[in-house]
Amino acid sequence: MSWFCSMTGKGSYIIFFPQACFQASPGKVEEAVKFAIDIGYRHFDCAYLYKNESEIGDGIQQKIKEGVVKREDLFVVSKLWCTFHKRSLVKGACQKSLAALKLDYLDLYLIHFPMGFKAGEEMRPVDDNGMIVPSNTDILDTWEAMEELVDAGLVKAIGISNFNHKQIERLLTKPGLKFKPANNQVKYLFLLVSAEHSVKTGLHMLALNLRNLEFSKILKTQECLRIPVLYSQVLIRFHIQRNVAVIPKSDKPHRIEENLKVRFQIRLTIITYALGYNATNN
Repeated sequence: MSWFCSMTGKGSYIIFFPQACFQASPGKVEEAVKFAIDIGYRHFDCAYLYKNESEIGDGIQQKIKEGVVKREDLFVVSKLWCTFHKRSLVKGACQKSLAALKLDYLDLYLIHFPMGFKAGEEMRPVDDNGMIVPSNTDILDTWEAMEELVDAGLVKAIGISNFNHKQIERLLTKPGLKFKPANNQVKYLFLLVSAEHSVKTGLHMLALNLRNLEFSKILKTQECLRIPVLYSQVLIRFHIQRNVAVIPKSDKPHRIEENLKVRFQIRLTIITYALGYNATNN
């Protein structure tokens, strides 16, 4: 899928069409990864939170062993979880993901959320009232630790996830910023303003969770008279044509394959209409 590539900060590339590993069914992840590689996927979106990096690593290593791909053919992403925001914990968290994935480096490592949680064994530490216990670490300190991962060769590029405009601006204007974030990954839900802001700041947008049935029906209604396509394929293609990398999720082989069949073109008039609809209804 090298036809969906763009540059990141350190001279590496984002492959625009990844396979999401979020909420993939335990025991099915390895087979889904192997199938995805066999049919052409090269970008895998992972995270410590998803608790399946070991299975993903098994699938990747099997395909490397078979000679289907080389490590350098792949673009593997993982994410720093909220309990590891403390500067002294960032490197160890990255190394945990690398060990689980059985890799020497990550192509891209993201801060999963801009807010940190209290460090410890619990993924979501809560107080007596059931409220999340926050970390007292400033996200700018976390970012400096992320930059050290690039210098150490553990990751090729670093980025962010689920950051809003103000949080992005604060990071971009940080004194002594060494590496600019390569991207911002968000639950897209058709957040066009976020996409436009990312273009202005030079960040690549990665769109996770594309489900927006009402909007996809609008696109599909316009396109179904011309070509036989699925709602999901139209929505994926729409974002690709707007230079937004999309991250569809499935562990079902037929869905994984369907998500690749997006080489058709959506007419510019339909994109303009869709953008106008979104601006009016959001």
